[in-house]
This record gives sequence, structure tokens and C-alpha cells, in this order.
Amino acid sequence: MAFPMEIYLAEKTDSSVTVKFKGTDTTLIIPIMDELNANKDVKIVRFINKHPELEDTALYVEMNKGSPIDAIKKAADSVSAYFSL
Repeated sequence: MAFPMEIYLAEKTDSSVTVKFKGTDTTLIIPIMDELNANKDVKIVRFINKHPELEDTALYVEMNKGSPIDAIKKAADSVSAYFSL
């Protein structure tokens, strides 16, 4: 039985955000990272995967300008649209 994925905000500043994922692997995160890397307003995208039994997988996004939350939403919408064809 698969467990539902949980996404939660771990840390937020004006220009950066760390989002953590429970119950997922890189299958979801890598395409979102690719979309974020294509966004000229994104400064840094990092995938953080420490010991899987001790800490949740994280995605860190830092912006040159704009909202990191909006950038992640836009990237997720783009990935969703691509796989919904």
C-alpha cells in the first residue's frame, strides 16, 4: 500500500524557501527542478537528500527576483500539464 505524499514548508525568507517532501522520491522532484532551472528569475535550486530514515527530502529555491513559492507553483503546473497530455 502506497502512502500519500505530504509537502510542507520548512523554511521561508523573502527570497528563498525550503520545501520538504514525505513519501516521495526524485521522480517528482527532478522535473520540477528542471523547470525551476529554466526560470531566469531563479538563482539557486538545490535537492537535499540526507539519510532517508532520519530526514525528509527537501527542495531549496532561492530567487534573484520574485516569489519562490510562485516559482515552485509555476514549475509544478508546467510539469503537471506536460504529463497530462
